[in-house]
Amino acid sequence: MIHKYKFKDKYIVLDVNSGSVHVVDKIIYDILDYYDDNHSDLDYGILYGLLNQEYSPESIKEALEEIQYLEGEKLLFADDDFITEDLLSKKEPVVKALCLHVAHDCNMKCKYCFASQGSFQGTKELMSLEIGKKAIDFLIEQSGNRRNLEVDFFGGEPLLNFDVVKELVAYGRETEKKKGKNIRFTITTNGIALDEEKIEYINENMENVILSIDGRPEINDYMRTTLNDKGTFNLIIDNYQKFIEKRTKKLYYVRGTFTKNNLDFSKDVLFLTEQGFKNVSVEPVVVSEDVDYRLTEEDLPTIFGEYDKLADFYIQQGRENKDYEFFHFNLDLNQGPCVIKRVSGCGAGTEYMAIAPNGDLYPCHQFVGVEEFKIGNLLDENLDNPLYDTFNSAHIYTKEKCKSCWAKFYCSGGCHASAYNMNQDIHEPYFMACEMERKRIECAIGIKAVLD
Repeated sequence: MIHKYKFKDKYIVLDVNSGSVHVVDKIIYDILDYYDDNHSDLDYGILYGLLNQEYSPESIKEALEEIQYLEGEKLLFADDDFITEDLLSKKEPVVKALCLHVAHDCNMKCKYCFASQGSFQGTKELMSLEIGKKAIDFLIEQSGNRRNLEVDFFGGEPLLNFDVVKELVAYGRETEKKKGKNIRFTITTNGIALDEEKIEYINENMENVILSIDGRPEINDYMRTTLNDKGTFNLIIDNYQKFIEKRTKKLYYVRGTFTKNNLDFSKDVLFLTEQGFKNVSVEPVVVSEDVDYRLTEEDLPTIFGEYDKLADFYIQQGRENKDYEFFHFNLDLNQGPCVIKRVSGCGAGTEYMAIAPNGDLYPCHQFVGVEEFKIGNLLDENLDNPLYDTFNSAHIYTKEKCKSCWAKFYCSGGCHASAYNMNQDIHEPYFMACEMERKRIECAIGIKAVLD
């Protein structure tokens, strides 16, 4: 299987199974319309007629020989010999990352919040130190031979339970030394409670930080408000700028969400860049069909145009040697991560779990509060994972729409939660998400082709 497209003045051909990316001449690009793994005996005489005599027989012969060479080297029309379903089914249940919901409470009320303003369809509560310690113990016990682990402090707003966050980091550091592990701590915050003390602590102890903001003040303040319906932009922008000024080496992202209300979201990305943020992520909203700001199929051409604008900006930054990253254009073309990851995705419900303040476990943070996806509780004597097989078997070889998709080894089947929320089936990918992902991948590969 191949996928080919034009990006700027580049003719790009992606071999799906090998992962090879080729920037080719137009003649090869055109010949590939007629040549595939079922037409390897196609000769230049036939092609001369098919191509309406646009190219000379000699140039067609030369191009055809180059295609056949790449095919022989398994760089075009390669077989899918990545992995077998049998190997996936025998994958050991090793947990390597936890999302700790240290606060099911929030000091904001965003319109699109999937967490019901922090309560996750339940009661507002904070995680106790006891539950948090049991969570870290659980992670280490379930991690097998895996040394590098991850704990993300999440909410609601985790800064509302910051004393417990600090104590859990200290406990994690103490425990990892005894067990031969290395825990990477991260945190996601809306920034309202981000003061000098917290900035200093987070910069010292958190390997990655997500700072939530939607972009331009009017866009942010329409969706992201305080509990008394006031805008939040002016409450957080200075906090964030102070934070990144002091965060010199470790990773961070400012993360926004775009909706039908700001389909011109490239302006929000550029605005955030102008505020001094070098690492930006803006995600498409995923909400039910009865919400007026949801994204619909008719919005796709506009959305694609916005990604094209962001690609132009990214190329400009690259040519000026500026340190800048747009999250969705970060792409590894060197066959990473590991093959199982490319097939099965984020590991939700298998390698990655979320833990509510009361100790309930779920496949990921977006499933928290959905009773049918409750795995168990940390306080259970005999805790196992009844959903392991369900999520372990949800990969690109079992999702029908993924099997024929050229982007499958990049998106790894997409988000289980989005699939469930939109289609009530984790095996049925969300159409809009797939369309946008394919566009982002094309832009990301195209950017590399232009800058390399």
